[in-house]
Amino acid sequence: MKNRLYKPVLIFCTIILLSFTQPADQIKVYLIGDSTMCLYTARQFPINGWGMPFANYFDKSVVIDNRARGGRSTRTFLAENRWQPIADSLKAGDYVLIQFGHNDEGPPPQYADRYTPVPDYKVNLIKFITETRAKNAIPILITPVSRRNFDKDGKAKETHIPYTRAVFEIGEEYKVPVIDLDKISREYYQQLGVVRSKLLFMELDSAEHPNYPLGRHDNTHFNEYGARKMAQIVLNELKAQHIPLADHIVVGTNKSNVNPQAK
Repeated sequence: MKNRLYKPVLIFCTIILLSFTQPADQIKVYLIGDSTMCLYTARQFPINGWGMPFANYFDKSVVIDNRARGGRSTRTFLAENRWQPIADSLKAGDYVLIQFGHNDEGPPPQYADRYTPVPDYKVNLIKFITETRAKNAIPILITPVSRRNFDKDGKAKETHIPYTRAVFEIGEEYKVPVIDLDKISREYYQQLGVVRSKLLFMELDSAEHPNYPLGRHDNTHFNEYGARKMAQIVLNELKAQHIPLADHIVVGTNKSNVNPQAK
């Protein structure tokens, strides 16, 4: 009787274990960064980090693991032990997409808890890069996505100059691909103009959305549409720079090799 009970239990446990095991040929892509990239709950909708729609553009061979967290700088991401579990889990051929800067640049004393001077920011980026490569995984640097900020003449202003420059300097020194989301997003805002660019952001009047009865006027965080446009910029840059991960972007069919979430 015991043996008859034991065998089904063993099979069940094996199935559960396999369901949490990543297939050997699967590529894992870790996203590390801040609130412009991270996941949000349904209660927070329509706010989206660009990492949310980004996950739906790949075939079944790619798994996106979005570890970005709101309010984090490179310093606090490390201090809260958010990086080490990722570094420990990396395997050859995985990717780490790195986008920080929004919170690193927050000036003290108001944002002293997360502020990271540019030299320290660079040191932290180097840590992410070297520890990723130590596992034969692939780091990709992304400049901080631009805020929506226009001058009196309607010109989109640069909002991350020293931190974007630092990303390029580290990218060049360590031969890491750099996606200039700062510049390309800002150019897109300029193309849309002062008024139409609001359509990308959390610009809500009172009672316009049940999750924000008092409204919200936010030129940093994206709604679902804006997040998707930012994700598309990153995807297009993966293709333009011939990064092998781009070979796994879906082509727009409903064939069985397409991630069901992308249909």
